[in-house]
Amino acid sequence: MMIHRILVVEDDRKIAALLAETLRKYHYEVHTIQNFDSILEEFEVFDPHLILLDVNLPSYDGYYWCRQLRQFTTCPIIFVSARSGEMDQVFALENGGDDFITKPFHYEIVLAKIRSHLRRTYGEYAAKQEERIVKVGKLQLFLERMELHIATEEIPLQKKECTILELLMRNYPKLVTREQLLEELWDDQSFVDENTLNVNMTRVRKKLADYDVMSTIETVRGAGYRLILSSEES
Repeated sequence: MMIHRILVVEDDRKIAALLAETLRKYHYEVHTIQNFDSILEEFEVFDPHLILLDVNLPSYDGYYWCRQLRQFTTCPIIFVSARSGEMDQVFALENGGDDFITKPFHYEIVLAKIRSHLRRTYGEYAAKQEERIVKVGKLQLFLERMELHIATEEIPLQKKECTILELLMRNYPKLVTREQLLEELWDDQSFVDENTLNVNMTRVRKKLADYDVMSTIETVRGAGYRLILSSEES
């Protein structure tokens, strides 16, 4: 039986502890955020299947953190908040959330929603969906898993890495412009620093190199990027 991991992002220590205690009784593995300046770092280490996210948090609110997390994961994010207005629920969904639970809540409701989202994402309902795979030569990109497969190697990807490779592979052997990549990677390009795309592209290249993938990404100066397959992987 698969044990699902749940990340609790809640600054009320009492509520966080009670949520964690309840979830563990139902055999979930739980991690509660202690340092709210390191949410992304703790998320990456724990690699959760689902996130419970409060709106009112220190420094930045839950909407901000949901947008940040969505750059790296497609896992279900359920907001849990004392805010009960309709616009709060709208903001939660528009910023990347999947559901909204209002405090005070019944634990039965929280558990039911968690089970529902886990079933749809990883369980019996998810199994009925046809998995999307992009293939170029011997490279296979599994979009729902966010994994690149080559031979027996399974390479885990973050969300933006997966998006970049998907664009390059779908357009192979043609060039993908910087504008195409920016439009696909960020909803509002006006707030994206020019160097941000370069940083993300460097991460993808490093990931390929770390796993000894011989195919690479070529920069076409002033235009964009294209995937170059090695002879062994074509």
